[in-house]
Amino acid sequence: MAVRGATLIRDRLPRLKGTQIRLQYSPESFSATEVEFAKEISEAVMDTWKPTPRQKMILNLPDTVEVAMPNVYADQIEWMCGNIKNRDSLTISLHTHNDRCTGVAATELGLLAGADRVEGTLFGNGERTGNLDIVTVALNLYMHGIDPKLDFSKLNDLREVYERCTGMTVPARQPYAGELVFTAFSGSHQDAIRKGLAEWKKDGRREWDVPYLSIDPSDIGREYRELIRVNSQSGKGGVAYLLENQFGIELPKDMQREFGPIANRAVDQLGREVSGAELKAMFWQEYIERTAPWQLQRFETESRDGQVRCRARLLRDGKALEFSGQGNGPLAALVHGFGKAGLARFEINNYSEHALGAGEAAAAIAYIQIKHQDGRTCWGAGVDTNIELASVKAVLSALNRS
Repeated sequence: MAVRGATLIRDRLPRLKGTQIRLQYSPESFSATEVEFAKEISEAVMDTWKPTPRQKMILNLPDTVEVAMPNVYADQIEWMCGNIKNRDSLTISLHTHNDRCTGVAATELGLLAGADRVEGTLFGNGERTGNLDIVTVALNLYMHGIDPKLDFSKLNDLREVYERCTGMTVPARQPYAGELVFTAFSGSHQDAIRKGLAEWKKDGRREWDVPYLSIDPSDIGREYRELIRVNSQSGKGGVAYLLENQFGIELPKDMQREFGPIANRAVDQLGREVSGAELKAMFWQEYIERTAPWQLQRFETESRDGQVRCRARLLRDGKALEFSGQGNGPLAALVHGFGKAGLARFEINNYSEHALGAGEAAAAIAYIQIKHQDGRTCWGAGVDTNIELASVKAVLSALNRS
């Protein structure tokens, strides 16, 4: 049958003058056939077609139904490559299906075994469990520094066209193309990705070497904002990443340890993934918008003889209080004033601040950790266009949370 089919095509070639014809012969049951018999039939077709090193014939060896482990298919490919006659006149091609969900593995092993060519489909589309996902195997090669000669720089667009035209959906966990592929929910993964990206940027964006991410997402049209998302499984690293990259809120490490569990509990109650905006709202509610029992009405300072004196007017449970204090800075004066008035005794344990934007009208955010006499610590945060007032608000935030 194979020889008769090849003969029918060969005898009609004169009708196609000026057309280049290449024969592809595919013994469809190759994966379940004794290799000696597959070789005998293939060589009979070669005798009919008479390929040469300059005009090769494609011998396509399919794994039509994955009847064995992928290494067995690779052994079959290796045997054919090593034993078939006139190997230099053939292009050995692979055509794997995915019945055992090992189509990619079988293809990669088949290439290592000596094959020259691969057949596959976009995202594994095909009968039954599908054919080889050509996107996955190509980008696996790319990950190892081998150019597959296929352009996947706009993979999101490719996926959109595929889904619109076929009516099928690319699974969220599909390698490279799935919605969640460049996403981490696990706290330890998020922290590693965040640190890896920071080191890569510090290194001048040279060799890609980021934990948990086999390739640079931007190479295939994905964006860094997709990398880290937050649900109840997430840790402090993911929460901190979204706040920093979307809103410029750079939480100190110790504060990340405090706010991370707070955010996780809130997300757990929602029972779903949350956005960066929702995380920011949680942070604002927990730290910035705390106005009870302490609320700032006025804070003034003056410097004299190397000392800073402050006068503060606060509301405590709605009642106005005024006091003064002094120290080597505004915060030291505020702490002294609280103690002198017998209102609260604490010290500043940690302090950091930064701008939340650029320009004269940019707000500043201050992070302050206070330590009470009994050893308890608590973080607070304050926002104001005046950094001194932002720091005072951060102190009051910490007191309100204590």
